Amino acid sequence: MAVGVLALQGSFNEHISALSRLGVKGVEIRKPEQLQNVSSLIIPGGESTTMAKLAEYHNMFPALREFVKMGKPVWGTCAGLIFLAEKAVGQKTGGQELVGGLNCTVNRNYFGSQIQSFEAELSVPKIVSQEGGPETFRGVFIRAPAVLEVGPGVEVLAEYPVPSANVLYSSSAVQIQEENAVPEKKVIVAVKQGNILGTAFHPELTADTRWHSYFLKMANETGEASSSSLVPAVGVNAAIGERPRIDLPVFQ
Repeated sequence: MAVGVLALQGSFNEHISALSRLGVKGVEIRKPEQLQNVSSLIIPGGESTTMAKLAEYHNMFPALREFVKMGKPVWGTCAGLIFLAEKAVGQKTGGQELVGGLNCTVNRNYFGSQIQSFEAELSVPKIVSQEGGPETFRGVFIRAPAVLEVGPGVEVLAEYPVPSANVLYSSSAVQIQEENAVPEKKVIVAVKQGNILGTAFHPELTADTRWHSYFLKMANETGEASSSSLVPAVGVNAAIGERPRIDLPVFQ
């Protein structure tokens, strides 16, 4: 079966393009019944409040929650990570509805506003061990969230060092005060829990498809999809050794 990409708002076209470069067909998902035709799902980056309002309008939340509960692979990037978190802080007045399933707390705009967006090299040993390639991955952070806390069963795949002043957060488990803070602390920017993958950055905006390849292998491991059941993208020659065609602008 094909890989679904939630196409209500945000960078869904870029995800579909990345899948195409791997020889896999991505299907735009806008209605609950369309989830029945895909074995895995990507929730893209975008404006999380707007995406939540559109998802509510199209009655997507019950179907999305059921998709996650069924154990089907789901990957959220940036706003998609917020969607999948069990708890989100730093939201707009009134908050937003979440899909949940990922046992973590995220801060919606941890790294600041749009003008504070940035790129950084991230250490990704798990991705390197399974997908090969360079030791680091170029993370594109656009008005990005971050994971503040993770619960049992959540594997941390990537972290990013930040000044201590940006790590002010209090809960029953964590209390960090600025005057007692260390000069630098790492914040979590990529996690995995069972069938759920979450990244605070945008792999779809780079030419590096290792995160997409990693997610496709997650789909195979669940038994919901196999390499033979993934629908090939039309016109894609997946021959080994052939340089993939990049048909959307991406950061090199």
